[in-house]
Amino acid sequence: MKASDLFVKALEAEGVEYIFGIPGEENLDLLESLRTSSIKLILTRHEQGAGFMAATYGRLTGKTGVCLSTLGPGATNLVTPAAYAQLGAMPILMITGQKPIKTSKQGRFQVIDVCGMMRPITKFTSQIVSGDRIPSVVREAFRLASDERPGAVHIELPEDIAAEKTDAVVIPASVKRRPIAENKAIDMATSMIQKSQRPLILIGAGANRKLTSKMLGEFVEKTGIPFITTQMGKGVLDETHPLFMGNTALSANDFVHRVIAHADLIINVGHDVVEKPPFFMKPDGAQVIHVNFDPAGIDPVYFPQVEVIGDIANSIWQIKEIITPSTHWEFSEFHRIQQACREHSAESASDDRFPILPERFVKDVRAVMPKDGIVTLDNGVYKIWFARNYYAAARNTLLLDNALATMGAGLPSAMAAKMVYPDRAVITVCGDGGFMMNSQELETAVRLNLHIVVLILRDDAYGMIKWKQSNMEFNNFGLDYGNPDFVKYAESYGAHGWRISSANQLQEQLQQCLIQPGVHLIDVPVDYTLNDKTLNYDIKALSAAL
Repeated sequence: MKASDLFVKALEAEGVEYIFGIPGEENLDLLESLRTSSIKLILTRHEQGAGFMAATYGRLTGKTGVCLSTLGPGATNLVTPAAYAQLGAMPILMITGQKPIKTSKQGRFQVIDVCGMMRPITKFTSQIVSGDRIPSVVREAFRLASDERPGAVHIELPEDIAAEKTDAVVIPASVKRRPIAENKAIDMATSMIQKSQRPLILIGAGANRKLTSKMLGEFVEKTGIPFITTQMGKGVLDETHPLFMGNTALSANDFVHRVIAHADLIINVGHDVVEKPPFFMKPDGAQVIHVNFDPAGIDPVYFPQVEVIGDIANSIWQIKEIITPSTHWEFSEFHRIQQACREHSAESASDDRFPILPERFVKDVRAVMPKDGIVTLDNGVYKIWFARNYYAAARNTLLLDNALATMGAGLPSAMAAKMVYPDRAVITVCGDGGFMMNSQELETAVRLNLHIVVLILRDDAYGMIKWKQSNMEFNNFGLDYGNPDFVKYAESYGAHGWRISSANQLQEQLQQCLIQPGVHLIDVPVDYTLNDKTLNYDIKALSAAL
């Protein structure tokens, strides 16, 4: 058969549902092979949007998301999604075209070393030099993309290779099980927990990638040990649970850091070094148990005393089966700090001033979203407020990026989330700066008949950098810009545009948009002027006083 037909059959054998992307002339054989395939091509308006959609598909399903571009400028537009997926541990396969490699009449026109470009930011990259190599290259790419730690892989399919004939056949996936932790490590960890006075569970990104929620939930219910989360560990356990002590959204000096400082043992489940450190180990500080798929990477602020290496859910189950809750565990100080934090958050979240404060905005979004509703975040200072104040009730219901932390991913992520879970409510929250980086994907969302709500926090500036600029006592310079009329902008794509003019309008407008089908955009003027005072001074002082 034609090599491009074999390539598509190999993708079908891997269970691929969608390919997100923009084909070019070097992809036309592959495009023709896709025309009669069960795989659905999702044509986007920019390769970056396609890559973010594929990565989010991988993040939500655990299966490898696939995206497509042509050579040269199309391939370079996938660099940011590649880094996004690689740092965020999202399985993604990028397929790029290339000029003929056996004979060429166009010299170096549009030709760059795409594999060389992708090598530092992927787990695997390969140019297919023969149709006979397609089955093994595709199988290896999918294997590596989804293996712990998941990430980005890349295949380059040159134009002449795609058109040639081959007798090769698809290689099916092997049966594979993840290894489990060794008994002595389980016994050592259990003994440390039982001997401790004030144990604390920290849930990180690694725990969010697999089905660990059930086992962790049973462990918490049996032991009564409180838990905290990192930004990308949110929702593994329901954060409305009375044992949830907070999120490490800030690097230090928040209420949750008082909880961490009081613990004498931290059970660190799913630690991922790409996230900002949720705590800093000290030689005379709390001991740490590292529970993860992989060994700990040792650095000056992280050097755990015991490592439990293997499937996380199985490790927690093994510990849960043999542990006995200790009568000498003492959690009263944890709960005192938790109560003070919640009282402070409730006070600021009820503020009616307009433009709206981020604390109030987060409260209103939480109020309208069902437990399984999905909120995707672009990147901006509001991410700190959502991580800190939005209580995620289920895994992967607050999709934020605390790894690459790129702007422009919020809208494409919401679109992919709605495709994976069409019956769930989906909202994306973007700053005006991040939204405009991929705003053209509104047309894609309208064309796909998706029902999503786009909330734009508009401050007419790169607000997070202004906050940092102010914190460093620099003058306001170089970060302000103008914006289009977002209501008219949305309507020009066939979406519904709305604008709120008071804080009290937001919740009602959100509810209406979640009921009425279609793509909705809500322009929300936001006030970030108190960020520096609140995040850098007020919270620090209040938590230090406890």
